[in-house]
Amino acid sequence: MNIQVSTKHMSLLECFSSETRVRIIELLNSKSMNIKELAEQLNVSSAIITKHIQKLEEAGILRTHNAAGVRGTQKICSLALDSLTLQLRTSAAVPEPLKYTVEIPIGQYADYLVQPTCGLVSESKVIGMFDDPRYFSDPERMTAAHLWFGSGYVEYRVPNYLHSGQKPRHLEFSFEICSEAPSYNENWPSDITFYVNEVELGMWTCPGDFGSKRGIFTPRWWDIGTQHGLLKTLSVQQDGTYLDGVKLSEKGLNHLPLRYGEDIRLRLASLESSRHCGGMNLFGKGFGNYDQDIVVTIHYEETDGVSRPIVS
Repeated sequence: MNIQVSTKHMSLLECFSSETRVRIIELLNSKSMNIKELAEQLNVSSAIITKHIQKLEEAGILRTHNAAGVRGTQKICSLALDSLTLQLRTSAAVPEPLKYTVEIPIGQYADYLVQPTCGLVSESKVIGMFDDPRYFSDPERMTAAHLWFGSGYVEYRVPNYLHSGQKPRHLEFSFEICSEAPSYNENWPSDITFYVNEVELGMWTCPGDFGSKRGIFTPRWWDIGTQHGLLKTLSVQQDGTYLDGVKLSEKGLNHLPLRYGEDIRLRLASLESSRHCGGMNLFGKGFGNYDQDIVVTIHYEETDGVSRPIVS
C-alpha cells in the first residue's frame, strides 16, 4: 500500500507516533491476538489497548472480529496490511484511478451445477444436508459463509455500472479458495478453471484442502475437515489473464463479450474432465483466513471526456 505523506493521511501517520501501537503491530506480525493477550504482553490495561486498537483499525492497519471465548465474547486482532510505503515527493499530481468495487457473498451465485461431496454452512449453522446438491437452491444459501463441492461450478453475476462512455481497463476478482477432499487432505491437487462471460480464461492447480490448522475466522463450532483456503486474485487485463501476477493465458479483455448494461459473469469450476478433478471450497466472511466474500474491482476509463462518478 502506497501512502502520500500529507495532512490527508494524518490519522494513519499518527499511528506510528506511539511506541505502544508500534509494539502491537510487532506482536501481531506472527499471529492474531485478543485484547487481553496484548494487554498482558505490553503490561498495560485492556482499556488502553482497546483505544490503541480502535485507532489502528480506523487507519486500516488492523482488522478485528468478535469470537466466542471462555468467558464470553473476545475481540481478535490481526494485521490488515502486509506492507506500507510512504511517498514523500511526487513530480506531479497523480489523478485518482477510476474504479469501483463490489463484494459478492459466496452464497449469491446465479447458477450452479455441483456433485458430492458438497454442502453449505453459514456462520452459525449447516444449511440443509451434506452431499445433497438440491440444497444449493435453498433460499438460505444467501447466508452461506463456506461452500464446497467435489466437481462442477458456481457462477456469480457482477453488476456492470459502467456508462456507455466508459470502458473497462482491467477486472480483478479476489477470493479465498482451495481443493475439496473428503474430510481434508493438504496434498490433494485440484484444477480450478476460471471463466468470465463464458470465456475460459485459464486454469490453476490448487495444491490441497487445508484443515490441519483452524482458520483465523472459522467459527469454533465448525470442526469438520476444511478450515481455510488460499487468497487468490484473478486479473483480466488488456494483454491477458493473471493469477497473483503470474500469467495464465493470452486471453484478455478483448476476448470478452462485455456489453453496456449487462452483468459480468464469473464462473469458478472444477471440471470432471480435468487431470486433477479435486473439487473446490470457497470461503466468505466469517470463515477461513480472510474476512471477505468475493471482492470484484472494475478499473475503467472515460472514452468521451465526460466524468461520471460511479456509486457502488
